[in-house]
Amino acid sequence: MNEAEKILADLQAQKYSPIYYLAGEEPFFIDLISNYIEQEVLREDEKAFNQQIVYGKDISVDTIIHYAREYPMMAARRVIIVKEAQDLSRTISQLLPYVENPSQTTILVLCYKYGKIDGKTKLAKELKKYVCLESKKLYESETLKWVDSYLKGFGYSIEPVAAQLLINFLGTDLSRIANELNKLKIILPKGTKITPLHIEQNIGISKDFNVFELQNALGKKDFAKAMQIIKYFNENQKDNPIAMITENLYRYFKNLFIFATNTSKGESELARMMGVNPYFLKDYRQAAANYPLKKISFCMETVKNADLKSKGVESGSISYYDILKEIIIMTIS
Repeated sequence: MNEAEKILADLQAQKYSPIYYLAGEEPFFIDLISNYIEQEVLREDEKAFNQQIVYGKDISVDTIIHYAREYPMMAARRVIIVKEAQDLSRTISQLLPYVENPSQTTILVLCYKYGKIDGKTKLAKELKKYVCLESKKLYESETLKWVDSYLKGFGYSIEPVAAQLLINFLGTDLSRIANELNKLKIILPKGTKITPLHIEQNIGISKDFNVFELQNALGKKDFAKAMQIIKYFNENQKDNPIAMITENLYRYFKNLFIFATNTSKGESELARMMGVNPYFLKDYRQAAANYPLKKISFCMETVKNADLKSKGVESGSISYYDILKEIIIMTIS
């Protein structure tokens, strides 16, 4: 994340590199940088003759080199952005002669998503001489920090529970999260502290019936509340896929196990080990009082088996609702 911010800062200061190699599993930062270059490096009147956006599946490496070698017209530089460059994986090594001697009046941007060029190749080693970004998927704890930082950059803040709601529902896909946060930025005045109610009213994630509240109900062994939540899930299955529920519940009990076996650790270290905001440690402390270690291990196994059943493994004709009900009965009893 800091690497992407540094690249953006240099771009904003008009410190340009002839080549930008943007690769990795998290496309958000790749798009963030390539979009900035596309929108800001050239003036609007310069773009018609000096900026080309091409896609890996539609172009050859030879053509990319040809474009990159052309001289700018009535501008200081050209910009060539190759989107989905991973589609050139079989032939991208042919780019080596250009990378060894790039045009100093062209900015060539390679957007290589969901992977990277083999680091042992000469091409990869040569690319390291220029601006390179390896955009890695963020862990949940890192995503929570990113949400907070992203909103602060626009003059907003968010309650920890609201941020957790978003991530439980959307996962760690930064593009999806940013899209929902951008909707809130349009609706809510700058300076707003985003709450679970804002999330419910504007994004459609229930503040009362969600996987986060289900975790809390299980932690408190509140059978009635847990059943109420899964009844809501059953009536809104499209918005509450069972894979998302089991993934979050398994992570919850795994974190509960980490908490229960590391009580001597300080709060900040414990939160780091669990990958959660320290704000939520009080909930884990209450749950740990209700679940001995042996029971926590049993709960993890129960959720894992439920996930397999939801995928048709030794499940017979068991329904969505019955799978969730079984989790509740077996974990709370």
